[in-house]
Amino acid sequence: MEKILASEFVSIGELVRLSGSRYSTLKFYTEEGMLPFKQEQENLTRRFPREEALAKVKEIQDLKKQGRSIPEIKERLAKKM
Repeated sequence: MEKILASEFVSIGELVRLSGSRYSTLKFYTEEGMLPFKQEQENLTRRFPREEALAKVKEIQDLKKQGRSIPEIKERLAKKM
């Protein structure tokens, strides 16, 4: 876990461990454009900027707890970019 916390970028599996979210949930957020990632060309691995991704996952979770729908969350996140 120390290695993950020291890394600037993490894989989706590592992000699952850090955020406590399910893999399928994070994959959905990624596919919907709600969770930014960088793609390494050589092996097509998605790498997430650790701190930014964790903050984004928490923000999405908070908005969901407030009763916001996915389209509403996507709209709100798009305004911040």
